[in-house]
Amino acid sequence: MATSTDDTDQGFLSHLIELRSRLVRASASVVVVFLALWPFMREIFDWVSRPMIAALPQGSRLLATGVISPFLVPLKVTLFTAFCLASPYVLYQAWAFIAPGLYQHEKRLALPVIVSSVGMFFAGMAYCYFVVFGVIFRFISGFAPDNVNVAPDIDQYFDFVLRMFIAFGLAFEVPIVVMLLVRLGVVSVARLRQIRPYMIVGAFVVAAVVTPPDALSMLLLAVPLWLLYELGVLLGSIVGRRAADEPAA
Repeated sequence: MATSTDDTDQGFLSHLIELRSRLVRASASVVVVFLALWPFMREIFDWVSRPMIAALPQGSRLLATGVISPFLVPLKVTLFTAFCLASPYVLYQAWAFIAPGLYQHEKRLALPVIVSSVGMFFAGMAYCYFVVFGVIFRFISGFAPDNVNVAPDIDQYFDFVLRMFIAFGLAFEVPIVVMLLVRLGVVSVARLRQIRPYMIVGAFVVAAVVTPPDALSMLLLAVPLWLLYELGVLLGSIVGRRAADEPAA
């Protein structure tokens, strides 16, 4: 009995050691990418602020109200960029930690889900940067009175950009989540089609909460959410048919 307890303790300790090793490698990858991007900190912040600058009146620039904001905000932008670039390796470390405990059919499902999730998150960020920001910033800047000097604070601007990146990145995960729920048997495709009206209303509610308080911004998130849900239902029906054919095969 004591031997069994000792084996359990050693197994748990070995898992903790491996977890620490995986976390150190993932953190080191972010640090390495961050150090590589350090010389380009200004250029990265300029690239992130480009949609806002393009929407401002000629000659206007962003404003730094804090004493250390001109250094701290570009630092946070570069750190966020480093984490995004290193995220495939970070997720690989997470996958390498949990993979030994999965069955073979779970491994076949988990790896494509992880890869597609990363791709869809980046696609959501790209849609937000190249489409949404340009429309929103021009729309908001156009409402400013002529006697108002529009000069957004860089700290508030980065917080807004980060929130929007995360919101649209998560929104683009909807097809993956829907397909995964169907594949695991949590919900059926027929049920997903039945609750479609509620999901459309929910998409508009989520968009109203996340985006700025204007109808255009809400539509730019709600409509893609709806379309991505429809894509998830379509993919779910394909995956569901394949799962039904597997026992027969």
